[in-house]
Amino acid sequence: MRYAMIMAGGAGTRLWPTSRAGTPKQLTPFIHRPGGAVTLLDVAAERMDGLVDPARRYICTNERFRAQIKDRLPAFTDANILGEPAARDTVNAVGLAAAVLEKQDPDAVFAVLTADHLITPQDVFARAMEIGFSLVEEKADRLVTFGIKPTFPATGYGYVEQGGEITGTDSLGFHVARFVEKPELARAQEYLRKGTFFWNSGMFVFHAGTVMRLLEKYMPENYAGLRKIQEAWGAPEQQRVLDEVYPTLPKKSVDYAIMEPASEDRSVTICAVRMDVDWLDVGSWPSYAQTLAPDPEGNRAAPGTEAVMVDCKDSSVISSDPKHTVALLGCEGLIVVHTADATLVMPAEKAQDLKTLHEKLDDRLK
Repeated sequence: MRYAMIMAGGAGTRLWPTSRAGTPKQLTPFIHRPGGAVTLLDVAAERMDGLVDPARRYICTNERFRAQIKDRLPAFTDANILGEPAARDTVNAVGLAAAVLEKQDPDAVFAVLTADHLITPQDVFARAMEIGFSLVEEKADRLVTFGIKPTFPATGYGYVEQGGEITGTDSLGFHVARFVEKPELARAQEYLRKGTFFWNSGMFVFHAGTVMRLLEKYMPENYAGLRKIQEAWGAPEQQRVLDEVYPTLPKKSVDYAIMEPASEDRSVTICAVRMDVDWLDVGSWPSYAQTLAPDPEGNRAAPGTEAVMVDCKDSSVISSDPKHTVALLGCEGLIVVHTADATLVMPAEKAQDLKTLHEKLDDRLK
């Protein structure tokens, strides 16, 4: 049976000062629509409409966000929220979902989505996901990822190289020749020219049992802990065991923990489905700015922001206070974010370094 799990446990430090520890980016209503602002998690949840039954959709997030999620998305009951006692990177979020789903359904096939992406059009996304589900349902040993055609030589994304085409997929499915994690600029430029490389979207379709088997093989310590959690799931000791075991699981991303070693493992097959969509990973202020309409000089201001920009170019202003005017004069490539208790000013090119600044902040501002 088909399931979906949205990973929504990130801290969103590169979207500070709007994203905070108590209300991270996935729970911040700053994606503007005609009817009002919504959160990235709202968008991710509705993306599965028509693909997976609401009762079989899950969110994996930090336990402290449970109440906020239930308020915003009442369709997600306590049983559909996998609350992490501590953040342990993406392999453990995927592993927790696999452990829970395998226990209740040995044939569970689940999509792994994130609460970071804006994807349009919906019908193209849905068609690619349908193919991904079908590939794993045909053969449980397939690991499916989704490839996005690169539009620029990004150095912050992973890439997948296209191998042989998979028949019966409308020429969208292919075997993955190799993975490349965050290449340097020269290599990214080469990949863009070749046209056979795609951005690794961070979305997957897996068979729950296959994930558990590969964790036993590649990450035995994580596997042992997740098995303990699985055995206790649904029993009175469920929360106690989760709280005791989960924070001890070694951290690693799913790309490095599963996908990379699997590329050398003949017991599984890595496939990808081309997803010809407009895809935006809203993980930094420059990427968020892409959601805002530019003026002729490339300047952008979020709705509700009182901004005055003179002799400026490619600058963005985001403010939570419509009564506070932010004025820029003679600025180029600048990002200004104003909130009630903090204001960020930085060149857009320094956006990836915002985590370093975040580490130096007083805890009350994080």
